[in-house]
Amino acid sequence: MTSVTTIEQMAGRSAARAAARQRNLDRPRSTGYGISRRPGWVTYAILATVLVVSAYPIYYTFLLASADSSYIAQNPIPSLIPQGKFWLNVSKVLASDIHFWKSVVNSLIVAMVTSISVVLLSTLAGYSFSKLRFKGRRGLLVFVIATMAVPTQLGVIPLFILMSNLGWSGKLIAVIVPGLVTAFGVFWMTQYLDSALPYELIEAARVDGCSMIRTFWSVALPAARPAAAMLALFTFIGSWTNFFWPFIILNSSNPTLPIAVQLLQASYFKDYALVSAGLVLSIIPLLVLFIIAGKQLVSGIMQGAVKG
Repeated sequence: MTSVTTIEQMAGRSAARAAARQRNLDRPRSTGYGISRRPGWVTYAILATVLVVSAYPIYYTFLLASADSSYIAQNPIPSLIPQGKFWLNVSKVLASDIHFWKSVVNSLIVAMVTSISVVLLSTLAGYSFSKLRFKGRRGLLVFVIATMAVPTQLGVIPLFILMSNLGWSGKLIAVIVPGLVTAFGVFWMTQYLDSALPYELIEAARVDGCSMIRTFWSVALPAARPAAAMLALFTFIGSWTNFFWPFIILNSSNPTLPIAVQLLQASYFKDYALVSAGLVLSIIPLLVLFIIAGKQLVSGIMQGAVKG
């Protein structure tokens, strides 16, 4: 069959465009469920329903934050139209004695440090478990995965005693150190690197004279970027919203953001409007993070899914 380029050279550009259009019309249309199939209205309806159901709790919190306590008492299910007192409630939250801005900085420090540490250490452990051969490798991996079945509450008392003996009670380091690496992160990176990083790249790097650490830094870490981005996002969200352990080890003068919101509730005797305003303020950084990083994360995942 004559190519479009050949037709353009022989008969001109208009004839080439006509031939291209005719070939598109003659091409059989896909009726299966592959990537060439366009989604129908049912797909969009399901996605819209999931979006509305997922976004309504956040909007419901915003509705409570835009009202006052008397309105909420009379209308447990508020109107879908905001009442216009959101900024007033926000100003009350910022003017309260819960150390709001300090709690934001503390949460940001904890979330960033733990996210970076979990990504680096989990990727290093995942690279070791998936690509290195050493005695007891599978047993150690099974042990790490088995720790995920142990509830966090079981280790609170010995962990609290340890932090108290170290003199870290009430300090951010007591929240940061236990979260420097996670069993889920190790499992996540092990599974990803096992399939995404071929041995040929590692062998080529070793032939070029790279050390073990240089091979990890120059070969394994770039290959793990899509999974590392998702792990960093999950870790940041988990650290930002973590309440249980910081509530036990920290005090009211040095809180993280979830603890500050809880102190707001205690200070104002369950004023749901102020508590909801504090919750909305704590959600805003996460929404900004998703807006900024969402496209890059999807792009990274798609690049990681493409096989050469």
